[in-house]
Amino acid sequence: MERFGFSGDARQPVVLTIPGLNNSGPGHWQTLWDERRGDCQRVDLGSWASPNRNAWVTRLDTAIREANAPVILAAHSLGCMAVAWWGALQSQAYGWPVTGALLVAPPDCDRMETPETIGGFGPTPRAQLPFPSIMVASRDDPYIFFERAHSIGKNWGSQFVDAGYAGHINADSGLGDWQFGQSLLEQLIDNAREQASAARQMRPALPLTVKEARPSQAMHP
Repeated sequence: MERFGFSGDARQPVVLTIPGLNNSGPGHWQTLWDERRGDCQRVDLGSWASPNRNAWVTRLDTAIREANAPVILAAHSLGCMAVAWWGALQSQAYGWPVTGALLVAPPDCDRMETPETIGGFGPTPRAQLPFPSIMVASRDDPYIFFERAHSIGKNWGSQFVDAGYAGHINADSGLGDWQFGQSLLEQLIDNAREQASAARQMRPALPLTVKEARPSQAMHP
């Protein structure tokens, strides 16, 4: 993929929500964000029930290019894998045009028992992502062991957030519009604005710092 031609500015970032297998339906925090926030829009990856890795990455790439603005990705489940593969296959400079990503409940596509419908997204990319990222994982997610999620997050260079016992962090988890997740998203948005301001003033890029949103959420390096 060719390099992007955006120049840094302080425009409001666009948040692209990226669902996983079978899309995110009513009651899912991604859907509620799309409906209630003015900065979120859904990426239509197509073939929701029978995803293809290359097709999803291509559609994600198109959505990022068409945004014509700083982009933050808010991905859930298999959508996290699409983001990781996009990061591994494209050639953007660090932090532009994708300025950050919230990666929630990635599945383990490398296990022997991985369903064929998502197995094509393995092996899981190990390269560090070319943008700041926050990974959120649950201790009882049926699609990945907590320790495995932590390992993937370390490879991707993500700040890791322990969500406690929240299942797959989806509609069944009863999160509503997931205010804690929105607080993490706001940190990425603030960081994107600071990066744009620093770029305009010819200062070094500012590192992402994840602030503790509430005492019950454990942070790991």
